[in-house]
Amino acid sequence: MPVLDRRALLAGAAATGALAVTATRAQSDRVSAPPPDLSGKAIMITGCSSGFGRLAAEYFARLGATVFATMRNTPRPEAEELKQLAADDGLDIRVLRLDVLLDYEIEDAVNGAQLDLGRGLDVLVNNAGIGITGPVEVQDMEATRLAFDTNVFGYHRMARAVLPEMRARRQGHIINVSSQLGRVIIPYSGHYSATKFAVEAMGEQLAYELVPHGIGVTIIEPGGYPTEVWVNRNRYSSELKARAEQIHLAGYPDVVARMGEEDGSGRSAEPMDVPRAMAKVLGMPPGTRPLRVPVSGGSIPQTAINEVSAKTQVDWLGQSGYGPLIKAVHQV
Repeated sequence: MPVLDRRALLAGAAATGALAVTATRAQSDRVSAPPPDLSGKAIMITGCSSGFGRLAAEYFARLGATVFATMRNTPRPEAEELKQLAADDGLDIRVLRLDVLLDYEIEDAVNGAQLDLGRGLDVLVNNAGIGITGPVEVQDMEATRLAFDTNVFGYHRMARAVLPEMRARRQGHIINVSSQLGRVIIPYSGHYSATKFAVEAMGEQLAYELVPHGIGVTIIEPGGYPTEVWVNRNRYSSELKARAEQIHLAGYPDVVARMGEEDGSGRSAEPMDVPRAMAKVLGMPPGTRPLRVPVSGGSIPQTAINEVSAKTQVDWLGQSGYGPLIKAVHQV
């Protein structure tokens, strides 16, 4: 897998950038625009050791934000690299230890950030996640629990941690990184779609419930990008294959043979599309930010699903007592 030149990516992003974005009610297109000014915003991001989280931490800081970049298992080289970058370039990036599986680390990180600020956070980016591939039958309970605990319960824990202070200030925004596979399904992807479908539902429900508190929610739906997620996915999938029982492996010999052998290096999409899409959302006035933003270097198969989902919600509940919440989120 080629090593991503993050500085080169971010240098280009700091000027103007092409990003593939389709909101729930918009057409897919490439938009060239100057990046927004994020000065004054305090943003916490999970999963900043690599990938979208690492790129977003640096990009948001270069746009003026105070960034609390969290990652698990610190001290680690990635944390020291980010700290050194911040010192060298005068960026307000504060690296914190946070494993989304651990309540006490979440509490320590969120409380510590709020103490540093003297107030609540402006933005939470739920980004930390994992993938474990293979047939559903092959997924044992260890793999299943880890997938849901990280991708779903981790997002839930983080939202609960930041929301009391956001509600007290009647402002804030939560970005949940989902996936195209949170709306469409590719066979043999383990429970990844199941977890991301849950992220989609949880995020949309939260968006409705937070309207009275002035807090927004956006669900980012990336396609496939050449980040280090492939390395981690192969490790988890190989470990699962090694411990799986033959009675479950036997039904899918060709698929099992490929578990842990995925190669994302052939993907040419630019990972900076995703941080740019997030920043674009945060640069919009509260109340106008979209619920869903697909981002892809290629096809965006979930557009029709997003559109019909929004229409169904409005048609079903728009005239009910929930109507103001539904219409506010879908900007009807």
